[in-house]
Amino acid sequence: MTKITKDMSIIDIVQHHPETLEIFAKYGMGCIGCAAAKFENLEAGAKVHGFDADAMVAELNEIIGA
Repeated sequence: MTKITKDMSIIDIVQHHPETLEIFAKYGMGCIGCAAAKFENLEAGAKVHGFDADAMVAELNEIIGA
């Protein structure tokens, strides 16, 4: 299983690992409906929303078992 990194696009993460929606929701990121999710990587999205990308990556990888 491939680990999630902060340079991956948000939409790719969610499409490959739908279980991550729980983490994005926890951080208040409604990423599926956002047009930027197609172009924005996780690090940029976290920065815009004021969250630590490394902490999010750790939680995302934990939920997918990577």
